[in-house]
Amino acid sequence: MNLGRTSGAPERALVRAVGIVGLAAGIVNVTIGGGIFRLPSGVAALLGAAAPLAYIVCAAAMALVVLCFAEAASRVSLTGGVYAYVEVAFGPLVGFVTGVLLWVGLTSALAAVSSFFADSIAALVPALASANAKRAVILVVFALLAGLNVRGVRGASRFNTVLTAAKLVPLLVLIGFGFLALRAENLRWTGTPSGGDVARASLLLIFAFLGIEAALVPGGEVRDPARTAPRAIFLAMVAIVAIYLAVQIAAQGVLGPSLATQATPLAAAAGVAAGPWGRTLILVGSSLSMFGYVSGMTLSVPRMLFAFARDGFLPAAVSSVHPRFRTPHVAIAIQAAIAALLALTGSFEPLAILANGSVLLVYAGCCLAALELRRRDVRLEGAPPVFRGRAMSVVPWLALAFIVWLLASLRLREWIAVVAVALVALLAYRVARWRTKVAPDAREG
Repeated sequence: MNLGRTSGAPERALVRAVGIVGLAAGIVNVTIGGGIFRLPSGVAALLGAAAPLAYIVCAAAMALVVLCFAEAASRVSLTGGVYAYVEVAFGPLVGFVTGVLLWVGLTSALAAVSSFFADSIAALVPALASANAKRAVILVVFALLAGLNVRGVRGASRFNTVLTAAKLVPLLVLIGFGFLALRAENLRWTGTPSGGDVARASLLLIFAFLGIEAALVPGGEVRDPARTAPRAIFLAMVAIVAIYLAVQIAAQGVLGPSLATQATPLAAAAGVAAGPWGRTLILVGSSLSMFGYVSGMTLSVPRMLFAFARDGFLPAAVSSVHPRFRTPHVAIAIQAAIAALLALTGSFEPLAILANGSVLLVYAGCCLAALELRRRDVRLEGAPPVFRGRAMSVVPWLALAFIVWLLASLRLREWIAVVAVALVALLAYRVARWRTKVAPDAREG
């Protein structure tokens, strides 16, 4: 069955300008954010020299989730990413709740990283260490990036590609010097970690792999999405897993047991392996990485607000497309304002908690959507199915098992926050549908 859903003038007005390299770079950009500069110490504290095991387990499990993303993205090309996939598979109610969970998770993560970015800049430039200076940095960054994205998706995509290449340089330098300076005894296991410790480490690391769901949101601006999305996803994942494993091994090999106690683990490892200039390079690299993350998310996340408005859940003005630049300028401005407000007023921990449970539930929704889209043989008009064979019918169930394994580690307060978001989404959906029903009645009266 061909996908016959039309999305109206706003969707058709968008420019399909994002290719394989641009989309893959966007995935790498928003995935390799500030997390990899902090997570190696946390994983080492749980598993010691066995820390690379958690990366392998998490990467294998994420590969299952990624296959579900690739399957769904090859069948649905509408702007909105997972929101669009689930909406096509299960209808507007489930799609909208999933979309709100995703938007809340991504916006929370964006705000948290923005706050950390201001702190990182303050560490590099002491004159910007005051609270007011940090607030100014956050506001200026969001204003600049919103303006860049309003001016066109081509320019924003190219800018993100350049940032992706630039921010990988410090990590590659650390890997090179770290492998030259590592000591084999620092990588020797002293015991086999328990399954519970591996699970906790994997739960921590899952956040280092978040980003695919954000980078796929601009589906209405991707060229030949049936082939571009799967190829870009796998290209990006290979690069991400290789870099993560190499970074952990290099840091562990240089610092040994002391890695677990480092607040800035990669900067400390670079300082030992390459000297003070290496430490400074990593600090600059972490700032650049977080800036690239904020830039990539500023490109992707506003398209969710655009999709909500396109489908009638937000005022129609939010789906407006700029007459000259042909970008969703209103959605971009609103998203930048909300993220900046959260970054200015919120703290990292509650924002991270909200992002944690929300995104995991979204992953579950995408896995189920991949199953349903395949069952109904939904595909882009005239396009053959990208994934064939019975094996892909099993993959979503394996991915769901992994997600349940992770969700079992959430605490009660995390569940309360996630359920509260879902209830608000349900209420908003009912209100939107009530307004749609009342409007024709009012006109008839």
